[in-house]
Amino acid sequence: MPDLTVTVPQTPKYVPALPTKENLQYADLAIIDLSKAATAEGRAELAVELREALTTHGFCYIVNHGYTQAQNERMFDIADIPMSGVPEDEKRAYTGDSKKTGIFQGYKPRQYWHIDAGVRDQHEHYNCNRHVHSLMHPQALRPFLPDIDAFVRHNHHNILHKICRLMALSLELPEDTFVKLHDFDAPGGSYLRFMKYFPRSEEEEVQTKNVWMKGHTDIGSITLLWSQPVAALQIQTKEGWRWVKHIENALLMNIGDSMEFLTGGFYKATIHRVVQPPIDQRGYTRLSMIYFSFLNDDVKLVPIMDSPVLQRVGVKRKCEDDVAPTMKAWRVARISAYGASDLQKGKEPGIEEEVLNGIIVKHYN
Repeated sequence: MPDLTVTVPQTPKYVPALPTKENLQYADLAIIDLSKAATAEGRAELAVELREALTTHGFCYIVNHGYTQAQNERMFDIADIPMSGVPEDEKRAYTGDSKKTGIFQGYKPRQYWHIDAGVRDQHEHYNCNRHVHSLMHPQALRPFLPDIDAFVRHNHHNILHKICRLMALSLELPEDTFVKLHDFDAPGGSYLRFMKYFPRSEEEEVQTKNVWMKGHTDIGSITLLWSQPVAALQIQTKEGWRWVKHIENALLMNIGDSMEFLTGGFYKATIHRVVQPPIDQRGYTRLSMIYFSFLNDDVKLVPIMDSPVLQRVGVKRKCEDDVAPTMKAWRVARISAYGASDLQKGKEPGIEEEVLNGIIVKHYN
């Protein structure tokens, strides 16, 4: 008889900081229970909740997403391997060049981007195409590619596609409208990022006013950020910047530029930034797992006027339909420019601007 036992490779253990005990001003974000999406009645209920969440803050929590706490912890252990388990010379062999290619793939080393006042970033990425086995990976990561592949597919098919159905219902569109626009096998830019922030010097904190990544919107359609305990993420609300609280085994979702294009501004890409953690978490690294989803490359970024909701409320176009970019054009333009282009002072205080494809992109400092 064949041996049916499966040997699961053991991972080095990543030990994160404990959740902060500081009294922070947190954003009041909705919690979407994805287990309710199993029935038509549940999806109808969640569609209303999601619409309220996305028109209020543009961010919300997702719980009961199908991964256990143990699976979550294993994936965070794996996420640290590209940063802590790969020699620097091997990292260089897998380093991408997003400024030239307009795509995130492989490593983004520390100090690749300019943050402010001559200070460069102190975070490292390992970016992984959603077709995990299509490219080579560092030696230390190869035993864990089955885990990564399963994680990517779970994010895309079991979480993203369920959210897509809820968003379509929220706009009174056929349920599969956005699922079709996020075809896993079609040409597109969706990818998984493992990301690690490192503590900075006091001088760098002063020069950048404690900002680790300027206020920005995401490029794609829907971002899935797996919650981790180091407080640093802030979102811009009507009341000002508010911290995002950690919830065990939850993830955060937010809307990006391309979904704002498709909904004519009904769902706005939320401005968010990363800042120095509170005092009881300083000195720790901050490890993140993020699934960035993008529409199929050939989708033109124009409002979906078949939506009865958009017909009723009206739309705000960022540009005329005949000159609107495709998803691929917008992705390449924004990724190539990020952290590299010279920003100009905007009309509003604390805002810098650049023009890409004839569209103004704002950065909030």
